[in-house]
Amino acid sequence: MLIIRLLLAFVILSVGGGATARTAAPAVSGWQAVLVAGDNAEPVFDNAVAAMDRWLVDRGVPQQAIHQLSAAPRHPQVERATLPRVLGRIATLRPHPGEGCFVFITSHGGEDNGVWLAASRNFLWPISLARALASGCRDAPTVVIVSSCYSGAFAHGSMQAPNRIILTAARADRPSFGCQADRTYTVYDQCLLTVALPHAPSWRVVFRRELGCVSREEHRVHALPSQPQAFFGAAVRRLAPP
Repeated sequence: MLIIRLLLAFVILSVGGGATARTAAPAVSGWQAVLVAGDNAEPVFDNAVAAMDRWLVDRGVPQQAIHQLSAAPRHPQVERATLPRVLGRIATLRPHPGEGCFVFITSHGGEDNGVWLAASRNFLWPISLARALASGCRDAPTVVIVSSCYSGAFAHGSMQAPNRIILTAARADRPSFGCQADRTYTVYDQCLLTVALPHAPSWRVVFRRELGCVSREEHRVHALPSQPQAFFGAAVRRLAPP
């Protein structure tokens, strides 16, 4: 009888251990990051990039692994956010084995056009971003956050890959809100930085918190729901933030 009990206990432990292995998040030892403020017509975009930079550094990402680009750089270490420089910086990230890629882009957006880059007066298209990610990040765990009007196009098509998590501020046919000179951040970026990211155990939790926060803010001002979008690749569904 004792032998049977021991065998049952062994089977239960073995099954439990297998389930844990199957659902464990991929281990990421470090991050290579690109942060882009695509327009300087309002301060909200540069403010969000500066805050995201601080958030990454506070969580152990070395400053030298974070590349900032802005439409109007105010510091020597910040590059000018032209289309060639943004794509080139992402395409040359080259994370080391075990590291991941993190890309945060905040700006105005155009329906069926992509994200506006004021420094070069053109748009960053989803297919161009997808090619840069494929070149720079390859199969590394990759998180892409696109905060702009009509940014849902970045969560579909060629942008999708098993190693990518993509969060966007709006549906492909909806605007997002908060691009005013008297605000610190856009509505989406404020929810991301102050509500969704702190202490989140996974990017899925970040997205759920973001949805709730944005919905509350839009309901408060009677705005058309922007309906933020997300994509979670099969290989990184349980990936945790830094």
